[in-house]
Amino acid sequence: MKVSVSRIRQSLNRRWEHSRASQRIEHLARKIAAAGIVDPKARPVIFFNASTRLEGLSLNAAFSLLSSWAVRLSGVPVIHFACQAGMSRCVLGTNRKNPHDLPPCPACLRQSKSIYAYSPTHWFIQHHETALDTALTPLSLDDLVRFEKDGLQLGDLVLPSVRWVLRRHHLIDDEPTRFLYRQFILSAWRVAGEFGQLLDLAKPQAVVVFNGMFFPEATARRVAIMRGIRVITHEVCHQPMTAFFTTGDATAYPIHIPDDYQLTPAQEGQLNAYLEQRFQGNFSMAGIRFWPEMRGLDERFLQKAAKFQKIVPVFTNVIFDTSQSHANVIFPEMFAWMELILEIIRTHPETLFVIRAHPDETRPGKESCETVEAWVKARGVEKLPNVVFVNPREYISSYELIRRSHFVMVYNSTIGVEATLLGAAVLCGGKARYTQIPTVYFPQTPGEYRQMAEDFLAQPQVAPTEQMSVNARRFVHFNLYRACLPFGSLLEEDKVWRGFVVPKNLPVDAFRPENSQVMRIVAEGILQDKPFLMDGES
Repeated sequence: MKVSVSRIRQSLNRRWEHSRASQRIEHLARKIAAAGIVDPKARPVIFFNASTRLEGLSLNAAFSLLSSWAVRLSGVPVIHFACQAGMSRCVLGTNRKNPHDLPPCPACLRQSKSIYAYSPTHWFIQHHETALDTALTPLSLDDLVRFEKDGLQLGDLVLPSVRWVLRRHHLIDDEPTRFLYRQFILSAWRVAGEFGQLLDLAKPQAVVVFNGMFFPEATARRVAIMRGIRVITHEVCHQPMTAFFTTGDATAYPIHIPDDYQLTPAQEGQLNAYLEQRFQGNFSMAGIRFWPEMRGLDERFLQKAAKFQKIVPVFTNVIFDTSQSHANVIFPEMFAWMELILEIIRTHPETLFVIRAHPDETRPGKESCETVEAWVKARGVEKLPNVVFVNPREYISSYELIRRSHFVMVYNSTIGVEATLLGAAVLCGGKARYTQIPTVYFPQTPGEYRQMAEDFLAQPQVAPTEQMSVNARRFVHFNLYRACLPFGSLLEEDKVWRGFVVPKNLPVDAFRPENSQVMRIVAEGILQDKPFLMDGES
């Protein structure tokens, strides 16, 4: 009975806090609408972010909302493209254990009406596509992946979303998976048709979408690009309350660092202070802290490690993450890379390989269904005498492992560039945001990867080049303090869910581009195609 009462209280508190947050959003939206003098002759900007949240205001939903306010306060009309139960299944509203369950449309719609209050909004509803549904029903999973209609590669557009929802890269060709795939294709086609009509009617100067990888936004983006319209995508960045905006793929984090970008003494100190906290595990992303604690290497591990000539840590990723679509350029996917590493492990019994599963594999509510831990057990890797497997629930310090390593293997994890900063040579298997400039060793074929690993193991000592070390510091600082746009002065936590926020209760003038650096940068980036970068010296 106590548990039941506690849950009721939590539910009532959540509803109360969300109600207060929604009231604040509507209050601010009304003031923004009254304060923004819009030029009726200006071409509008369309915003779309159906995959950012259901209830509440997620960080990415907040970035989209505040960006629309920045545009509107610049005198340019805004149109929100919003779902009114317009998709039979959506990314966040799908129950992966039972895809036949309907999405929670009423709660999502209530939140949408608060967010888009006092803003021109194009709502789209669902129309059953009988002919398309009939055509999709007999198709195999492979056929669905390859499915095209009227020049739109719908099967390819929805693939990252299916993988993300099902928490796996390798999909199972069974009826629940095919059902979900069909529903996503039908929903994507609905988005394509309605969004295309809006583009033709509104003739926008730009479109702003969340992520660009989940199928609703990916479809809208593709339809806009096919019409020659500029599209901006955004994602959470690597500092609290920060966003990354780009005209490219936000999940790939394309960053152009000028050749003459060198750190000043003040910037060096700023970076060192950040890294000191990072190497202690004191960091979060999108409101999620991956390391509730960080432990040193215990005596048992040290005794085992002492029996080997070298230590090589292997850092993995979450296989279904949307970043993997960009990473898979040398290997078809991460487990193919790990199979090659397993061959290397078996031929080098003198070296201890420490396979470190990513802690996000077991994040509550986002648990992976295709894990490194399962692969390790299936391949008998743990039984090998020269392997230590660190599961995602063990919070040992990866940084201590790096400091003791001969060299480090990563796929595309952030820890790759951090290992370079710690003075370790890094052999990278997947394209990462930091491989845009030389920060790690990045062979271009599996054969080259194998040969470089063998060369490293044969050498008494390996290290990053001096240029890699310099580039790593340049990249990390530029990424954190120029490319990450800080919204913390305008947003605060919503007191209900981690990673969810509400605009601060500030006067309208605080949100004007002329009074807020981040709002100015966003507005100029969207309207004038200027770089989405913070100004010079931090």
